Amino acid sequence: MQPHFHSQHIGRIMTDATTDAGAAADSQKQEGIFLKGQYIKDMSFESPRAPQSLLGLKEPPKIDIGVDLNAQRLQENIFELAIKISARAVSDNNTLFLVDLTYGGIFELNGIDESQLEETVLVHSAHILFPFARRVVADVTRDGGFPSLQMEPIDFAALYAQNKDKVVRGQQEAG
Repeated sequence: MQPHFHSQHIGRIMTDATTDAGAAADSQKQEGIFLKGQYIKDMSFESPRAPQSLLGLKEPPKIDIGVDLNAQRLQENIFELAIKISARAVSDNNTLFLVDLTYGGIFELNGIDESQLEETVLVHSAHILFPFARRVVADVTRDGGFPSLQMEPIDFAALYAQNKDKVVRGQQEAG
């Protein structure tokens, strides 16, 4: 049995693209970013020292969080974005919990210029999907007996710009 996804229009991205009378099929498509589905692709929660780790901590744990994005084109204007979140809490050199989550979303992008697709997926689609992934992490840490891990919002536009700058500098140094 195949799952049914309900489209949810998230927002509109303005482009310089114009339509003409000869593009009747394209004019019927609404421009913008459409979230077609979202899902937990992979998830793991470990509390290796439970129940001792739940009996009280001498100091607040140190929490390391990593976030990675992976995008792929599924069809002409359909993309999958996967947000991978890894979190590790440590106190007194003991791991309290480990969370690994890969949270995916399927996006339909209509009317987006080809040159803007990468940024649209890695910035705008990530901005749409991240709050849902953040909620899963918060819920699983709370359900694991710890205080809910509340991750700060991420500026995906700034990260995208930093990564683009690194790529350009790397190409200049290599060439």
